[in-house]
Amino acid sequence: MASAETAAEHERILREIESTDTNCIGPTLRSVYDGQEHGLFMEKLDGRIRNHDREIEKMCNHHFQGFVDSITELLKVRGEAQKLKGQVIETNRKLQNDGKELLATMDELTKCRVQQRNIATTVDKLTHCLPVLEMYSRLQEQMRAKRYYPALCTLEQLEHSCLPRAGAYRFCAIMAENIPVLRTHIRDASMSDLKDFLESIRKHSDKIGETAIKQAQVQSSRDSAITHQQRAGSGRRLRKEAGSGTEVERSGGSPLSEQDSGILDVDDEDEEVPGAQDLVDFSPVYRCLHIYTVLGDRDTFENYYRKQRRKQARLVLQPHSNMHETLEGYRRYFNQIVGFFVVEDHVLHTTQGLVNRAFVEELWELALSKTIAALRTHSSYCTDPDLILDLKNLIVLFADTLQGYGFPVNQLFDMLLEMRDQYGEILLKKWSQFFRQILDHDNYSPIPVATPEEYRRVMGQFPFQDPDLEKTPFPKKFPFSEFVPKVYSQLKEFIYACLKYSEDLHLSSTEIDDMIRKSTNLLLTRTLSSCLQYAIKKKNVGLAELVQIIVNTTHLETSCHYLEEFISNITNVPPHMVNATKLYGTSTFKDARHAAEEEIYTNLNLKIDQFLQLADYDWTAAQGGGKASDYLSDLIAFLCSTFAVFTHLPGKVAQTACMSACKHLSTSLLQLLLEADVRQVSMGALQQFNVDVKECERFARAGPVPGFQGDTLLLAFIDLRQLLDLFTQWDWSTYLADYGRPSCKYLRVNPHTALALLEKMKDNSRKNNMFSQFRKNDRDKQKLIDTVVKQLRNLIASHQS
Repeated sequence: MASAETAAEHERILREIESTDTNCIGPTLRSVYDGQEHGLFMEKLDGRIRNHDREIEKMCNHHFQGFVDSITELLKVRGEAQKLKGQVIETNRKLQNDGKELLATMDELTKCRVQQRNIATTVDKLTHCLPVLEMYSRLQEQMRAKRYYPALCTLEQLEHSCLPRAGAYRFCAIMAENIPVLRTHIRDASMSDLKDFLESIRKHSDKIGETAIKQAQVQSSRDSAITHQQRAGSGRRLRKEAGSGTEVERSGGSPLSEQDSGILDVDDEDEEVPGAQDLVDFSPVYRCLHIYTVLGDRDTFENYYRKQRRKQARLVLQPHSNMHETLEGYRRYFNQIVGFFVVEDHVLHTTQGLVNRAFVEELWELALSKTIAALRTHSSYCTDPDLILDLKNLIVLFADTLQGYGFPVNQLFDMLLEMRDQYGEILLKKWSQFFRQILDHDNYSPIPVATPEEYRRVMGQFPFQDPDLEKTPFPKKFPFSEFVPKVYSQLKEFIYACLKYSEDLHLSSTEIDDMIRKSTNLLLTRTLSSCLQYAIKKKNVGLAELVQIIVNTTHLETSCHYLEEFISNITNVPPHMVNATKLYGTSTFKDARHAAEEEIYTNLNLKIDQFLQLADYDWTAAQGGGKASDYLSDLIAFLCSTFAVFTHLPGKVAQTACMSACKHLSTSLLQLLLEADVRQVSMGALQQFNVDVKECERFARAGPVPGFQGDTLLLAFIDLRQLLDLFTQWDWSTYLADYGRPSCKYLRVNPHTALALLEKMKDNSRKNNMFSQFRKNDRDKQKLIDTVVKQLRNLIASHQS
């Protein structure tokens, strides 16, 4: 059993050795050597080898003849093969000789093809690299030219388009590393340019504003040319009607000329004035804005720009301390403000969101408050109406200019209306000086005219109509003095000055008319009235001057309706408007005239008192003189000459003055008789006093002033006359019996006055009768006086109870 298995295993190993590659026979042989049947296997192996040798031998014997035949044929072919070999060698030699040139050409072709491929590769690489180099070169050129925004665009294109296509070259890596540095440099350079721009516009805002204001003025001049021509024609017509002006006006000293005072002179209205965008290069702003936008840092730029502009606004709005001294100071201030907001308006409309409307309006509100406060402060120092008027025109131009850019300016015009009151006060002060000069230099004499030219000159200055004077041959006199036409002309000049301020304030004709009338009323009621009062009340003013003042104010009063018409003509407002303010000139001149009349009465009374101070009565004289006292004769002569001057006065004024003088004379004489210093009065003194009173009555009866009816003027002395008649006629019984009756003969005699005078006579009688008290007649007279005194006292006591 075991030998059979061994034989089968040896058979398997042999088959495996026969069928297996020799490289894998090792494991098979090892299994043989590992067993115990090594010798048996070797016998099996030898037997198998002998079997294969026998099969080989059989095969060789079977194919031997064929092999021999093949060798024989091969030997036959060897000769032919030698010939063929020789021919092949010869052909090869020839081929080699002939192929050397071709090989050389092929080598050259190969080299050319390699070069061509290299060239193509190089061209392809350069095609991607050259745009990078060109773009970088252009970037450097733009940086040198400070064209930062194009440089930034080039940098962005270089970074995102060109460099990625160029490949990983060293120079590309260097460029990529340098891009952030260049971007930072562009940002810093653009910011530097922006700072230079902000500094530049801060320095040149004056010029920018001046140009913008000039533009607005040119435009306004073009728009209102027809209106100005019509107004000029109307003004010439009014001036032709009103006259050639005052002497002050002819000599070039008029307070305000007819010509408008221009703020910016424009030589040619057709000349094109450059705009702010023509004076300012805004490219740094745009460039910096675009650069920061591209860099994604726009908010930082906007905040910086707005912060800087706020700071500049505060600097611009800070006025100089001496701005109020000259108009040029105000002009520079306004030019800077206008320049600032012109720039901001341009930036607002040419950039998208750098500044918005809210930001600009915030700055404008700040500017309005600061500007109005500064103008109120500095204009309050101004005392020159011409400067105020020029400032007003400058503010109007300032407001109109900014209004043209869309800024609200109503507060500025409201402030101008406030300044109007200040302007009016300054005008009143200036015209007060004019009026005082006129009053101080007036000769208070009627104006003489020797030629028709002089006559027409005066008529041109003052609207005076007197047919009788026109018919009078030359030389002749106007009833008024130079004071009248000069004052009237100055009133018109004042109205013109008020009109000039109201122009261009966007007021209606009714508002202008009302403003002018109110200002004129202030001039009449305050300034002119005080000046007239000053002229009337000043020292050393004579009665002749007062009389002439009354005549002058009378004619000025009649001219008030001409002033009404004058104002209506220049304002185009009918005088019969319901709400039209009326001029108070009539009341002003009436008050002045009444003051002058009162001053005449007062001066006359003072003169009378001065004459009465010269009275030197001998109150104890035993016998009276036969003629009037010297002082009284002089007084009567003075009154006659004085009332002769009153021929130009209205009749009522002259009559009132005469009656007042006579009443004061009568009262003063009575006071002289009753004054405490006069302790005794004799009958002789009363007789002399009676002679003087009769002289006064003769003067009153003579009618020094026409217009009195009958003996009206004598009534001024009726109290004295009845008192003196009572004492000289010693008619006490009648006085005491009829006292209190309307038909009493001595109705005007006051018992107190009679008692006081009787007491003086009683004292005089006692003194004179001291040594003649034993004379019966003197004792009877003394008793009679005592009786009358007692009766008067009883009469006074009864009426008091």
